[in-house]
Amino acid sequence: MYKIAIVEDEKDLANLLVKYLDKEGYQTVLFTTGEEALNHLKDSFHLWILDIMLPGMTTGYDLIKAIKEENKDIPVIFTSARDQDIDKVMGLELGSDDYLAKPYSLRELVLRVKRILARCYKENQETNVINYNGYLIDLDKRSVYENNEQLVLTSKEYDLLCFLVINKNKALAREQIINHVWGDEYFGSDRVVDDLLRRLRSKMKNLNVETIYGYGYRLLW
Repeated sequence: MYKIAIVEDEKDLANLLVKYLDKEGYQTVLFTTGEEALNHLKDSFHLWILDIMLPGMTTGYDLIKAIKEENKDIPVIFTSARDQDIDKVMGLELGSDDYLAKPYSLRELVLRVKRILARCYKENQETNVINYNGYLIDLDKRSVYENNEQLVLTSKEYDLLCFLVINKNKALAREQIINHVWGDEYFGSDRVVDDLLRRLRSKMKNLNVETIYGYGYRLLW
């Protein structure tokens, strides 16, 4: 399990970040000041998410310098409410791997986190291609093949498929699926999950998904 350090002083945003990343299966640790984070530089984190503007004497710039001095290979994502080019440039010069201007989509942040972790720790992954029921699912290319022919899936169809595959044999509530595929910002009927799965099933006849009535779905492996 990947362990992520979050340094964010905005309480509501910080709680959303923790909630959202925990749902994705990451272990998160929250720090609300740079000084607090400095005391944990030797802890085993796989990724840091830093806000540039922090209360106290330690800024995000100070913190990334200290992080990189401790371990130059640990990836860092910078965030800032100022949306100024100088913040992005300075962050990259100091060794950040990505930059997000506030307000940002939590779904976009998760996608960037996944991309950075996959790139930085790829050697620790057994494989990025999953073989299921006659299908080859290439996680790096976001592609699915059947009999060497690539299937044409929409982005959401692919996200649903991957969520089911990663959580094989687990009962998944419609709400869980909505949070993963559409994000917390979605407001509407949970029947959107049924419609999306119906389209996915029409393209992947060998997809063995069990319907759990009144709850959700489970991919049988």
